[in-house]
Amino acid sequence: MKQYLRQSPVLMVCRVALAFSWIYQGIVPKVVCKSPGEVGLIAPVAPVYRIACELITWMGYGEVLFGLLLLLAGRWLFGFNIAVLLLLLGWVAVVDPSMFTLPFNPLTLNVSLIGLSLIAMHELRRKEQIG
Repeated sequence: MKQYLRQSPVLMVCRVALAFSWIYQGIVPKVVCKSPGEVGLIAPVAPVYRIACELITWMGYGEVLFGLLLLLAGRWLFGFNIAVLLLLLGWVAVVDPSMFTLPFNPLTLNVSLIGLSLIAMHELRRKEQIG
């Protein structure tokens, strides 16, 4: 716990912003609201609406857990976050590329989250080098 509290303010901001984004995206459009956009994106692997909704709910719980892990994670999890965000962008590009034309679209969100992950990785690397 002590080590966690000694993190740089920049790293803490990155952690909290990334965690908030994953937790919010897991709870609101997946668990609470079942966004039609989420259902549309999962339709290629779960064409039955009821199954798609159940899968989306479990994905939402997974995103909440992932967000919580980012609060304590080492550098490797931020690298994993970048890979996941790139895969999700690829999925959207294949399944529904029209989403890239919407305001606050997946491209702008994911690029911002990737940037925060890169900053967090840099801060952790810097901390390792200092001691």
